[in-house]
Amino acid sequence: MTTADPTPDPAPGPLAGLRVVEVSSFVATPLCGTTLAQLGAEVIRVEPLEGAPDRTRWPLSDDGASLYWNGLNPGKKAIAVDCTHPEGRQLVADLVVSGGPSGGIVVTNTERWSELGYAALRARRDDVIHVLLTGRHDGGTAVDYTVQAGTGFPLVTGPEEHAAPVNGVVPAWDLAAGLHLATGLLAAERRRAVTGEGAEVRVALEDVALATAGNLGYLAEAQLRTEGERGSIGNHVYGTFGRDFTTADGDRFMLVALTPRQWSDLLGITGLAEAVAALARALDADFSDEGARFRHRTVLGGLVAAWFEQHDTAYVTKALSKTRILWSPYRSFRDLAADDARLLREHPLFSTISQPGVGELLAPGAPVTIDGHRSAARPAPAVGQDTGDVLAGALGLAAERLDDLLTRGVIGTREVVAR
Repeated sequence: MTTADPTPDPAPGPLAGLRVVEVSSFVATPLCGTTLAQLGAEVIRVEPLEGAPDRTRWPLSDDGASLYWNGLNPGKKAIAVDCTHPEGRQLVADLVVSGGPSGGIVVTNTERWSELGYAALRARRDDVIHVLLTGRHDGGTAVDYTVQAGTGFPLVTGPEEHAAPVNGVVPAWDLAAGLHLATGLLAAERRRAVTGEGAEVRVALEDVALATAGNLGYLAEAQLRTEGERGSIGNHVYGTFGRDFTTADGDRFMLVALTPRQWSDLLGITGLAEAVAALARALDADFSDEGARFRHRTVLGGLVAAWFEQHDTAYVTKALSKTRILWSPYRSFRDLAADDARLLREHPLFSTISQPGVGELLAPGAPVTIDGHRSAARPAPAVGQDTGDVLAGALGLAAERLDDLLTRGVIGTREVVAR
């Protein structure tokens, strides 16, 4: 039985009615806010009058708009407030503690202003939920790239012959931390709904990486292994058979054979069953064991590489498609986004949006589907585009007060403040 692809759902998501104030920048905390917004929460992003420092991060559009920022902040409301001004901080604190039973939630990556800290907000609203990202568990600073350096992963990344550490291009700890922030926030909100208690939720970026190193057995292996240390192994998959191969016409594939069935399928399509059996006898190895396949990965990989090199991409693709082997051709971002490429245009995750400062482009909605529906892609907000509407609606500020705050440089710009 097949299931139809989930379709974008214009209806409110499961978090509809929940209000989250986001005071943040860069990756982890904005991703937390975006994840919640995609599930239906009202996420109000607070920025300086000129926009947050990550508004100009590369990659940029031809007109200088940050594609990075727009990609990390879709579907939010944006207000511009000068938090270096005491009255600006007061406005943001007022916004956090407002909102009735579904308000009182803030997610941030700064402890710069005491008025927006947990103690001050809890004194005003005892069920407040304050969610904070720090660099280290002691409150020290860190970014993904320094966390990578300090937690071992770059030393097992890269080609086998490359002795220097290789940082991953994907900010994995930022991304994982953003999801942990969202999980912690929702857990605290669930408890508040049941008990009425607020919470202080903290996630340290370094802790996310260290926990992962522990969860995957890297740290246990280092503690228990008496000799040697794990090094980089290129594109080989640790502990099993998997690596990249190149076809006769130069296309590269990643292939992984984890299970006995997948290994059997690989031997079947390559015609290597007899050769591998002879090799097993010569080496006194049992290649039905994936550990043995990993230990002898060089010689086994050489045999499989020869098969790839003897066949063109069309033949390889057809052969692999008939098996349970895990495989994919390598694609560039340009391959995915090319005008004649069908993957993005036909994928239910993507839809066309009109992003101010950029134009029309295919953008992703929520990767999570609930009851067969997903939140569709939405554009990211301009700096302070909702300042007036949010402050008038949430705090009941009259037009005269908004004008006064605007004139004194506490909020927004005249173009973005509602009248």
